[in-house]
Amino acid sequence: MKAGWLTEKLGDACAFLNRGISPKYLEQGGICVLNQKCVRDHHVSHELSRRHDTTTKSVGAERFIQLGDVLVNSTGTGTLGRVAQVREMPPEPTTVDSHVTIVRPKPDKFFPDFFGYMLVVIEEKIKEAGEGCGGQTELARSVLADRFSVSYPTSLDEQQRIVGILDQAFDGIATAKANAKKNLQNARALFESHLQSVFTQHGDDWKMEKLDNLTKLARGHNPPKSKFSQEQKPGYIRFYQIRDGATDDYTVYVPDTPQLHKMKKDDIMMVAYRHVGRAFRGVEGAFNVALCKISNARRDLLDDDFLFHLIPSQYVKGELLKRSERSLIPSMSIEHLREIKIPLPPIREQKRLVETIKSLTEATQHLESLYRRKLAALDALKKSLLHQAFSGQL
Repeated sequence: MKAGWLTEKLGDACAFLNRGISPKYLEQGGICVLNQKCVRDHHVSHELSRRHDTTTKSVGAERFIQLGDVLVNSTGTGTLGRVAQVREMPPEPTTVDSHVTIVRPKPDKFFPDFFGYMLVVIEEKIKEAGEGCGGQTELARSVLADRFSVSYPTSLDEQQRIVGILDQAFDGIATAKANAKKNLQNARALFESHLQSVFTQHGDDWKMEKLDNLTKLARGHNPPKSKFSQEQKPGYIRFYQIRDGATDDYTVYVPDTPQLHKMKKDDIMMVAYRHVGRAFRGVEGAFNVALCKISNARRDLLDDDFLFHLIPSQYVKGELLKRSERSLIPSMSIEHLREIKIPLPPIREQKRLVETIKSLTEATQHLESLYRRKLAALDALKKSLLHQAFSGQL
């Protein structure tokens, strides 16, 4: 470690390190309470905050967040360990709930923003330190205080100098990331626009036909969750839900019973709830009620690939969303799906259009890959700068 730097336990560097309150929520009045959803991307957001009724439980002044505090998510499988520093004071007294820990630096030891960056450096280690079972992971106050060591220059001027370098660099990285994300969105929007034009430029020999006249439709069946297994066993088959199709991270199997609704590899599976219109295929097994099976019943008139690309278009997905727009969570009716009319060019024309769509898809995926690599490179640069800063190399 560079001369003039000190290493000590995080708890010794803090003036206050404690979890928040267990709130009694109300709609109006009281005080603002931040939760783990408010800590994201190293920023504190008040959009998802709630209100606590102080007449039922008072809150000590030490539990109101202060400028320079670092908030650490202390529970949750997806949110545990996220850190964010309070760099702007809220307009009203604000505290945190019991899922968040306030970590407050000793004012005589740290230039405030330096302390925030210091905890970002150990964020990944904090995430790994959670303990628990049953899907709920927690980070004890004692673990946060005693297990983690931090290193810092004792000179406040040196801390401020490092913060100046990091602030300038990270502002540039944030701008570059925002541009890359916008370009990624534009690439997807351009693809959707081109895809729509493929289906709307009707030829004289195109027809409009109800899906019910061309396909067989079926919603799934929900077996008891108590029967779910993460491992395949004799007599069990793969069971598909909304989150499946794009990933195998949540694979489950269920007993193969006559009540199950099953699909084959050439069936199209369409999400029928929340993410209406998302489609996948090429799988076998059973499926739940949040999915709809679309089977091509007229291959003499309708090409499988043409139908698959048509499902996420405005003709199908767009119509279903229109009919469920009054619902808080989009969902589809199989009766509505039956009545939707789709464009039906001659089979030869369908196959030509599919080749066009494949070319568009490949070009879009190439652009998306470039932008994702750029985003990953920017994240790696940020980590590298932090490593340099806190190993005394800046």
